[in-house]
Amino acid sequence: MRKNFGSKPYLYPMPVLIIGTYDENDVPNAMNAAWGCITDYNEITISMAPHKTTDNILLNHDFTVSMATEDYVKACDYVGIESGNKVENKFVRAGFHAIKSEFVNAPVIAELPMCLECRMKSFQDEILIGEIINVNAEESILTDGKIDAQKLKPITYDPIMNTYIGLGKMVGNAFKDGLDLK
Repeated sequence: MRKNFGSKPYLYPMPVLIIGTYDENDVPNAMNAAWGCITDYNEITISMAPHKTTDNILLNHDFTVSMATEDYVKACDYVGIESGNKVENKFVRAGFHAIKSEFVNAPVIAELPMCLECRMKSFQDEILIGEIINVNAEESILTDGKIDAQKLKPITYDPIMNTYIGLGKMVGNAFKDGLDLK
């Protein structure tokens, strides 16, 4: 038997994305956003209500998207529960350090080992669509020159229990395992 929950934002996994921007004084800012996904080969879409971060994106048109990781759960949660409009430099309070992106006018967060460098394509009805200009990753999370999710240790948001969950082990091979059923 199944139980109905009605219309809810329940989807797994829900990546925890840390959006990095600069304000009008080039001060870095970061916020936690869980409602985002890849919507094309070089495009990301994120649902974002008005924040200091959205003001910064509208100002500069550039932003970064870093994957939150198990090693930085507290800092990543903090930038989601604190407003950049209420505290001076929550980026620093989170313990983050900014590296100037080579490709866009936005900060790469040194502590988070994977980052998408993006340019705003549109921001309408609280839906941000960004073009992915570049993806960068620390060499420490690479295996054979590719990003290794086991080394990255990204977290996912559980919208039902309001918790963060680490991703588990590999359980199959995409575009291969199903071939047995053909």
